[in-house]
Amino acid sequence: LVEEDVLAVVEARTESLQSLRELGPPDLVHLIRQSSKSSKQVGVFHHVTGVDASSSAILAAYVNTLIHSAQDRSHKVISGLYCSYNAFSRLDMRVQVTIPGSVESYCIDERGDKKVASDALWLETYLCSVLRAYSYADEGNGDAVKKIIGCRRFNPITSTESEHRFMDAAERLFFQGWSLGSDPEIQVPNLVSNHLTTGLLKYISTTGRYTSGINLFEKLRVRDPEISSLLAQVFFAADEEVKAVRLLHDAIQELPMDYSLLDAQANFCKSKGRNDLALEIAKRSVVSAPSEFGTWSRLVEIYIALENWDLALLTLNSCPMFTYQDKDAPRIPNPDRIQLPIMPETQCDDIDDGSAHGDVDMIHPTLKKLVAGNFRGTFHKAYMLLAQITRNIGWDKLLQIRSQVFVMEEEYRQDRQGVTRPESSTQVNGNSSPKAEEDTASPSASTTALNGTDSPPLSKPSQTITTETAHAGSDNPSTSDPDPQHETYVSFRHKRLCERWLDNLFMVLYEDLRVYTIWRSEMSQAKQQRQQYNKSAEEWEILADLATRLQYHREAVEAWQRCLSVKFSPRALTGLMHAWEKDGTARDIVGAVIRLICWQFRWYSEFSPGLYKTVRRLIEEEGAVKVGSLIQSTSLPPQRSGAMEATYEAQKDQNGFLEQ
Repeated sequence: LVEEDVLAVVEARTESLQSLRELGPPDLVHLIRQSSKSSKQVGVFHHVTGVDASSSAILAAYVNTLIHSAQDRSHKVISGLYCSYNAFSRLDMRVQVTIPGSVESYCIDERGDKKVASDALWLETYLCSVLRAYSYADEGNGDAVKKIIGCRRFNPITSTESEHRFMDAAERLFFQGWSLGSDPEIQVPNLVSNHLTTGLLKYISTTGRYTSGINLFEKLRVRDPEISSLLAQVFFAADEEVKAVRLLHDAIQELPMDYSLLDAQANFCKSKGRNDLALEIAKRSVVSAPSEFGTWSRLVEIYIALENWDLALLTLNSCPMFTYQDKDAPRIPNPDRIQLPIMPETQCDDIDDGSAHGDVDMIHPTLKKLVAGNFRGTFHKAYMLLAQITRNIGWDKLLQIRSQVFVMEEEYRQDRQGVTRPESSTQVNGNSSPKAEEDTASPSASTTALNGTDSPPLSKPSQTITTETAHAGSDNPSTSDPDPQHETYVSFRHKRLCERWLDNLFMVLYEDLRVYTIWRSEMSQAKQQRQQYNKSAEEWEILADLATRLQYHREAVEAWQRCLSVKFSPRALTGLMHAWEKDGTARDIVGAVIRLICWQFRWYSEFSPGLYKTVRRLIEEEGAVKVGSLIQSTSLPPQRSGAMEATYEAQKDQNGFLEQ
């Protein structure tokens, strides 16, 4: 990326240090080039993750590789700067390389002051760089690639030696991990829920190096028994269930109200179909940590498994919701121009999607208005739980239960006016007035088809009374004294007030179901009339995501396939690959992984934990020899099969197949 003003991106990074909250942005690499014909200087930069940041010498070596491999002969590089954020000490570590031959390392604090870089600071920086490599890695679908343009991604751990260095750094800094922040579902970072533990578990899950994880957590557990919950998770992943159960039993005897231990135990009981045992454990977990979303959501999952739909809704309504905080994105001034050359090994027509960004103009306005796809954090998980309930019992039944457990607007109004509500006025979907029925049949609630045709109507949810509305003034049914003259007040009093966010989720889910019904109706009509049903690739992606959210997996696969028939899409191919992992052939999976890896290489991403994990599972299930034969048997250009073989060899080595 070429700057308009030299060093503008470095200045913007320095100014943004005060606003960084967690792991920080990807590393910044900045070069200054000078024209060979004049003294005019030009600044170019890119971002990178996965580079070993354990010392200034290694970072200087990376800058030197860029200096000596410059393809622009009309300019020469006169200096380079590498910036890597230390999230433990809140410092930006920098290495300045000038030509010829001068290297200076220092750090910048939040106020922009220059400080000396010590060995302890470089250890912290190294650990942060590995965690960022996993945090900002693309899972194969291209979302992370599209979010940060011009970012190189490398695998931070490529050998046993580098793994030992990572585990040693994690052990030495483990008890400071809470200062790094945590996932958005966690309200308060703690010893076992933070970005360090998330990165460790993700590394172990991606590579299958369970022994290394067990050894690390065994040593740490001696210092604090709370870490037993992390060790138990690794035991479960390594198929050591007996050890995990014994560990949880002993740890809970010592820490009977530790919510992380209780949650791990409840999840295990639920996975074994013992929801009766899981229920009591999950309740204890909620009592232990009532302000954490994870404990409440686990209880909702168990109520869903027990088919206690009313309690599932009431528990979901009680979930604490947190505002989503995105990762620390780099602050980039508008570049003068962007140069993203295509590497020769990625020049393949069948992975050309035009660019890393979709064409928004090709999307129908109705599909653009679907907001559920933008949900993140606690709101995304709450939506998925509500969608799961709907998938099990249907929309009309959900609305009926909703009207039974929550105070509806009409009955609240009638109660405040002293009007006895007739028993027969409550509708299946909770509507209790002609106005609500008119809303259901109104044009805004009717299913206007995407192609201009009509489709069957879907019941629109009527309005509930939210907590904010009930608490306004003195009209609060939960605090007002019941009027003995109101015959229906007893049942009304035992209802709950629906939280505004959950009421909004019902409307969002309704809109999703409405559009989904339109889509399937149009598909069916086109099939009956033997007509083509055409959509753009971007629209098929949205429809596939919609079907996935609503848990219609077969229809999602159909939409992914339709999308790929229009043009290549890493998101669509990733969706198909996950479907093939459950019900498909190894050849199909290998073919999908090869294309996705080549697309990743096209956008300078050589590290994708999701694709690495898929290859590892293939090797474990099918064997290294068979997977290697499938790769070699694909009739592909050498550059594409070479990219896949590099990933295959890395995973085969990490799984210990070479030693065997």
